[in-house]
Amino acid sequence: MTARIMEVLFATRTAWAVLAALIVGSVLILAGGGDPIEAYRTLFGEAFFDRFGFGTTLVKMSPILLAGLAVVIPLRAGLFNVGGEGQLYMGALFSSIAALYLPQMHWALHLTLCVLAGMAGGALWALIPALLKAYRGINEVIVTLLLNYIAIHLVSYAAGGPMMEEGAPYPYSTEIPLDLMLPLILLPTDAHAGVLVGVVLALVLYVSMRYTSFGFAMNTVGFNPRAAEYAGINVRRQMVLAMIIGGALAGLAGTFEVLGVKYRLFQNFSNGYGFDGIVAAFMAAANPIFVPLSALFLAGLKAGAQLMQRATGVESTVVDAIQGLVVMFVAASLALRFQDTIWAQILAKRRDNEAVIERKKSNA
Repeated sequence: MTARIMEVLFATRTAWAVLAALIVGSVLILAGGGDPIEAYRTLFGEAFFDRFGFGTTLVKMSPILLAGLAVVIPLRAGLFNVGGEGQLYMGALFSSIAALYLPQMHWALHLTLCVLAGMAGGALWALIPALLKAYRGINEVIVTLLLNYIAIHLVSYAAGGPMMEEGAPYPYSTEIPLDLMLPLILLPTDAHAGVLVGVVLALVLYVSMRYTSFGFAMNTVGFNPRAAEYAGINVRRQMVLAMIIGGALAGLAGTFEVLGVKYRLFQNFSNGYGFDGIVAAFMAAANPIFVPLSALFLAGLKAGAQLMQRATGVESTVVDAIQGLVVMFVAASLALRFQDTIWAQILAKRRDNEAVIERKKSNA
């Protein structure tokens, strides 16, 4: 009975981690002189039950969801992609170039080329750490982290230099053509179709990772590269492929920010969505099917934070603390699960030994 209860607890570890983070967050709100019930009521009420607030949540969910998937796929191959932010910026840059400088053509073809260009930008940026990891053994965490800053400065140069609109008071490019803007899905809010694309991609990746040889090879490399190599799987190719797919997804997040939200290439346009994707992937336990849920939760926190501050006086930085607490509690639950697995193995081994001893006694 106890084992069954523990199994249920571990199966819902993210939910328990979120609940624990909200409880600790309420202590922080009380310490700041606020009312936790009113603060959370405003936070979640505005983010999920108000039309305009929910529209804002969906707008923020789109890049977090895609950036989360950009972390999940490399994780399945044993790689930690912390370069989603830079890949997102490069996707925005490449898609903006395609939107503004390709010759006139049918809008559907032009939009498709913009999307493909954005994905290519993110994939090419992820290819650098992928090759260095696969063929030189250089830590992908360090390389992807440093590439984030290079990408951000490249976009700043482009938006404030060759692509800058004449007379613009702030570094941003010319507005993209009207027919390249993504369709809206929740009028009169700014929620666009990019979030639906992200959900569909999450489902496709879940099926691929669970039921195809591609997913089997990727998971095998992540669990045990030596065993995968022994089984005939090209480990280096799987590593490179996982990072390229992750980079393309992050690039798509940047593409949708340009085509669905900003309609221009802005300097410093991302609110840290690439890093939020790491949290979303962590909350989803590297399972693509759960990334939309974790992305929705994180997007709701971001969307409701400012409204909570204006309505209750509670600092929006409390939301950042809650997000960090979620990560901490999820990590703790994973550690407990690992410890429980070790103890289960020890107890199983002990039972086997006792069974062998009993059989020897009965035979004697």
